[in-house]
Amino acid sequence: MSSLVIALAIIVIVLLASYAGYLLLKVKKQQQDAVEAKQQRLDEAKAKKQQILDDIKYIAAAMLEERCEPSEGVMRIAKLFEALSMSEQMAVEFPHIFEHYDCIKAHPIKEARKSLEKQQRMKLDLARMKSEAKLEQGLTEDAQKITQFHFIH
Repeated sequence: MSSLVIALAIIVIVLLASYAGYLLLKVKKQQQDAVEAKQQRLDEAKAKKQQILDDIKYIAAAMLEERCEPSEGVMRIAKLFEALSMSEQMAVEFPHIFEHYDCIKAHPIKEARKSLEKQQRMKLDLARMKSEAKLEQGLTEDAQKITQFHFIH
């Protein structure tokens, strides 16, 4: 009888140890999956950031080649830098772009612009054109710098 109890105890201990080992392997697998998922998210975020930086360079090149109006390019570039939370850092590197952006960022676009009275639209256009004229050389220099800039991320 005592050997039967000992044999049952050993069987129970082996079963519990096996189950504990199974659970440890399961936890290890979950941790590994979590690490891999986190790395994948980081890789995707890095790729997305690189794509946006490439888009910024493309827009700057379009500005230089006059395929894009200066104000439109400035607006797009500044908003993309904002999306990357890089505005403050890049305002130091490209001051003319951000100076012009400060002038035009509140200007309405599309339907909101169409709904303005003609005199109000002309007033905004005049402010935009004055800023473009004043900063023309600086905007060109900043756009050129962007096309050659090595963004660290």
